[in-house]
Amino acid sequence: MAAVHIAAWRAAYRGLVPEPFLAVLDRDRGTARFQQFLESGAGNTYIIENDNEPVGHLTIGPCRDDDLAGKGVGEIWGIYVAPAHWRRGIGARACGRAEEILRARGFEAIILWAFERNAAARRFYEAIGYRPDGSRKMIEVGTPLSAIRYRKDAALGSKVQPEDG
Repeated sequence: MAAVHIAAWRAAYRGLVPEPFLAVLDRDRGTARFQQFLESGAGNTYIIENDNEPVGHLTIGPCRDDDLAGKGVGEIWGIYVAPAHWRRGIGARACGRAEEILRARGFEAIILWAFERNAAARRFYEAIGYRPDGSRKMIEVGTPLSAIRYRKDAALGSKVQPEDG
């Protein structure tokens, strides 16, 4: 998981996140952070596979934003796919599966965050039905970067066939 996370960050955020921040991403430290996160029980993390090969991970849970707490909103906390597997529909299927799980848990809407200047991610989320809801926040990643909150009503979520998920 840490290796995929680092590769995805370096590919997706080069030119957006400062190079020194990306350069110090470390697999051992990342593995330790993932272990700690998984042991905490916060959210649910799923391994994304393609032809039985792990190629990414997805974490979902209840919305963590104070303004939406207790309002039936779930969140895709993070989705990372190894860059060699981008643009093959894997991320879209994983998001579809996340939406199904969150809907089954009773969430009526789903949100996620994307860096404002990450045009590729924003196009991807918009192509699968997410829309900016007007909320923004700053995220510190070696420099403060603006992030935009995207939202999708759960009723609009896509159906993913079991063999695709």
